[in-house]
Amino acid sequence: MEVIILLCDAQSPLREHSLSSPDKKSSLAALTLGAVGIVYGDIGTSPLYTMKEVFSEEHGLALTPENLLGVVSLIVWGLIIIVSLKYVTLVLRANNRGEGGIMALMALALSSVTKHSRWYFPLMVMGLFGATLFYGDSVITPAISVLSAVEGLSVATSAFDPYVVPLTVAVLVALYSLQARGTAGIGKWFGPIMVMWFGALATMGVINIVEAPEILAALNPWYALHFLEGNKLLAFISLGAVVLAFTGAEALYADMGHFGAKPIRMAWFMVAFPALALNYLGQGALLLLNPSAVSNPFYQQLGPWSVYPLVVLATMAAIIASQATISGTFSMTKQAIALGFLPRMKIEFTSASQIGQIYIPAVNWLQMVVVLMAVIGFGSSSDLAAAYGIAVTATMLVTTILTFFVIRYRWHYNLILCFAATGFFLVIDVAYFSANMLKLFHGGWFPLLLGSFLFTMMLTWKRGRELVFENLQKHAIPLEDFLASLFISPPVRVPGTAIFLRGESDGVPHAMLHNLSHNKVLHERVVFLTVLMQEVPYVPEEDQVRIEVLGNECYQMNVTYGFKNVPDIPLALELAKDQGLEFEMMETSFFIARQTVVANPVRGMALWREHIFVAMSRHARGAADYYQIPSNRVIELGTKVEI
Repeated sequence: MEVIILLCDAQSPLREHSLSSPDKKSSLAALTLGAVGIVYGDIGTSPLYTMKEVFSEEHGLALTPENLLGVVSLIVWGLIIIVSLKYVTLVLRANNRGEGGIMALMALALSSVTKHSRWYFPLMVMGLFGATLFYGDSVITPAISVLSAVEGLSVATSAFDPYVVPLTVAVLVALYSLQARGTAGIGKWFGPIMVMWFGALATMGVINIVEAPEILAALNPWYALHFLEGNKLLAFISLGAVVLAFTGAEALYADMGHFGAKPIRMAWFMVAFPALALNYLGQGALLLLNPSAVSNPFYQQLGPWSVYPLVVLATMAAIIASQATISGTFSMTKQAIALGFLPRMKIEFTSASQIGQIYIPAVNWLQMVVVLMAVIGFGSSSDLAAAYGIAVTATMLVTTILTFFVIRYRWHYNLILCFAATGFFLVIDVAYFSANMLKLFHGGWFPLLLGSFLFTMMLTWKRGRELVFENLQKHAIPLEDFLASLFISPPVRVPGTAIFLRGESDGVPHAMLHNLSHNKVLHERVVFLTVLMQEVPYVPEEDQVRIEVLGNECYQMNVTYGFKNVPDIPLALELAKDQGLEFEMMETSFFIARQTVVANPVRGMALWREHIFVAMSRHARGAADYYQIPSNRVIELGTKVEI
């Protein structure tokens, strides 16, 4: 069955996500606390490694008071410009009916241009590549966060050096092994733990600032500009490490659908931003007084006594940051499946009350294997840092470009204003991305290789489904004409309801033709079921089901979902009661054509891509299972399709 994707209007850009609870203040406080725990876990753990990487010997940047003020100024003003202005102020407005993230932004950008526009395919490719780089980010985040936290043990004593990687592997294996249970039980602790973490960051920052208040001069952006002007090449190279302070900025946009824009903004300005700014200033103050602490400034902010408590707290924060990224990967995969970029996979729901909490076994274990390969292969957070920046900056760059198309062609803002707003951020994104490209052969290849692999898989699946659809259309028999001729001399009608799954333009379902050919009968009631996917996050239940009467007890039933809706055909049959069509499940049979795809070397894609598509098709989850149709009511009939 072919899934049809429709382009639909998203809500006004200025309309914010609304709170559904009657106690709005209570809800706002709870959502803000939740946002602190989930949204800012990634960027919140960046102080673990950022300053250490900026002044690492590999970059060749001398640790002088002038350079230190310049770097801290770059970080603080980067938090203001990139996170506060770009993401919190501008990008959060580009919501797709309250949902955010690169997939939602891509759908919004595509809906701002027509399918025949010359920009349609480039935008789709760009958005898709940005999404695949998110997968690269989701691999490196757990690896570098947990590894950086555990490396604190080496600060206490070098005796722990041989155990850093094994301990990191143990923590990560435990984390991925618990995913099937969901986060409903421990998720309520994420917010309070991260508030403690940010509180610790702020406290350590203030203590060190009091010791060396001259670091506050870094709040003047002149020091950042002077640093860039005075060091040129070295300053440009250092941008590749400075950007580590902003990793996780994309998460605040991706999680907008869970919390809403207002709680995310409040969590940033009231908790995350002040704590991060104070801690970076505090680390700068520490290095002014004690340059030897550059080996690991984070764990030396309070002296030796604090190392072990900080390791425990940092490990908890790193696990939360990793959990948020893993959950984001599951959500992104579900969206990609719904939009037709990945084959159907088994999706489990881990919470009876929160539909957004899902678990995808195949993604979980594959990601765990790649994360462990990264930890073992790179061996240290410093080596992983080189791989981190490219994925993050490339995704930021794609977000800026897609945002331009949304504000220009969807919101219809003035062209000069659009160029000025996004052009300013584009220059910054290009600078950071270019600086990270210098690390291409020092680990930067890793997320690019991973992203390119996933990008090829997604485009191959998308193109393969289009070829299957084109092949089916060539041999399609118009449904209306077929029914008209069928009932001139109708076959024997037998009791019960037959539901045939079909695409919108498929004509007569192959399963129906096979059934008539072999069984010579037709059920007393026949329903042709078509699933439509809209490029919006959610379609309300009252708008999901539409029924058209075709005559002779035959009906066309269209079920419409958004890319974050949970496909549930039994529920759709329940909703059909309101339109006069009732179903008794024990008297209903679902006829589904299982397609066997065969590669054709003469036409279609390159032969190697066709073989990949055939392999993906064979391992795709069955339509009945994916749409939650009871297996004892399903009859599958095979059909061969050549691409």
